[in-house]
Amino acid sequence: MPHLVILYTPNLEAGADMTALCRALADTMLAARDETGKPVFPPGGTRVLAYPAAHYAVADGARDYAFVYLNLRMAAGRSAASKKDAGDALMEVAKRHFAALLAERFISITLQIDEAPGQVYDAKHGNIHPLFNTP
Repeated sequence: MPHLVILYTPNLEAGADMTALCRALADTMLAARDETGKPVFPPGGTRVLAYPAAHYAVADGARDYAFVYLNLRMAAGRSAASKKDAGDALMEVAKRHFAALLAERFISITLQIDEAPGQVYDAKHGNIHPLFNTP
């Protein structure tokens, strides 16, 4: 963890490079530092995934509205300032990414950050983390 999941209306596909957005958001997460200069997010655990909604309804349906929902889920332990700074930086990336489309059509962008303070079960298995564990 952290995992940033993006759900979006597929009517954005033609005008938005979602792979580029994923990379920009991941790079923003990896660049985030806390008050002591330490990384806020571990490189090996940082994931950004985007999914178009198979079915959707936005607002009153009178126009071809679009919606982007970004949900960052992370484990507990980061300061409030670190979380706010990361959220602000991620929202700025999203706003820049969709700026041209926002100028020509109706789009709503929501970013939420969820923290998992009392996880009941959290299993992990893989070989990516060790790549970034340097002495």
